[in-house]
Amino acid sequence: MRKLTYFVAVTLDGFIASPDADHGMFLEGQDHGAWVLEHLPETVPTAVRQQVPGLDGSGNRRFDTVLMGRGTYERGMRDGVTSPYRHLRQYVVSASLDSTPDSAVEVVPGDPLDFVRMLKKEDGLDIWLCGGGKAAAALRDEIDELIVKINPVVIGSGVPLFDSGYSPQRYEVVSGRVFDSGVTIMTYAKGRP
Repeated sequence: MRKLTYFVAVTLDGFIASPDADHGMFLEGQDHGAWVLEHLPETVPTAVRQQVPGLDGSGNRRFDTVLMGRGTYERGMRDGVTSPYRHLRQYVVSASLDSTPDSAVEVVPGDPLDFVRMLKKEDGLDIWLCGGGKAAAALRDEIDELIVKINPVVIGSGVPLFDSGYSPQRYEVVSGRVFDSGVTIMTYAKGRP
């Protein structure tokens, strides 16, 4: 069975974006960038992959599908990117978005739980949830693995890692690494109830 992995950058105070959905407060590249290229190369946008020697044209190793919330997708569209992960099957989870300007990106309307459960039963590589907080909240029960790239910054408010009400859910530490830049990458597996 395929796994759903939520891999996302986060601030020390638990936000994945600023109130206006900007991600500019996160450290990019630097020492932790090599780790991402080695361990999660599919999470690098297609346009960037084309510029990294040896990455463009390399097959997918970990993920073959990406899910993103409407806000995450629209953030890319503001920058003129309508198909950010052309090397993956791309889905946008949204109850309010009817379509996308790119046929390579499909909208999943309404409650995405049944859709994700169906994806998990298919043959293939794992599924990456790249954001946002509302999509993560809606899919929380189906998230098998949480990989957070914790940045050494506090912003006070913004888009939370999980945009939902109080409902504790335990995760177990799988691995962690602290980089000289101050970024920490932690991997957690869904804990036992």
